Amino acid sequence: MFQAYNLVPTLTVAENITLPLDLAGSTGDPEWIDALVDVVGLRDRLHHRPAELSGGQQQRVAVARAFAGRPDVVFADEPTGNLDSRSGGEVLALLGRAVRQTNRTVVMVTHDPVAAAHADEVVFLADGRLVDRMTSPTADTVLDRMKAFEVPS
Repeated sequence: MFQAYNLVPTLTVAENITLPLDLAGSTGDPEWIDALVDVVGLRDRLHHRPAELSGGQQQRVAVARAFAGRPDVVFADEPTGNLDSRSGGEVLALLGRAVRQTNRTVVMVTHDPVAAAHADEVVFLADGRLVDRMTSPTADTVLDRMKAFEVPS
């Protein structure tokens, strides 16, 4: 999953969700994809194009697309970076539901302590090295830990 959604503007929501499968020459599992559409809450938008969707809806399409091929792990690069706080919260809640309902793992890169607080575990990297980890994070504890790693200017 990308921060910028990377949806194809000429394709519908349904076509964007199945695009990676189509490119791989696979039809995927129609029941799985149908269930994903319900998980992301876009059943009434399947025939819309990305320009007809809000940023949060576009990111929900990206979530469904990322899970469509049933990967064990989904990598998400700043999935809430282009969203307002309300839409970002909706996408984070959606990712949590998708993880629980599909029994998958999401590895998310973020600088946002609120987004990080949605994780089961947070790992902190500095200069490409693991410097700390935290279980049961809250936005405040993540922010405090991030401040501890800041280099004074």
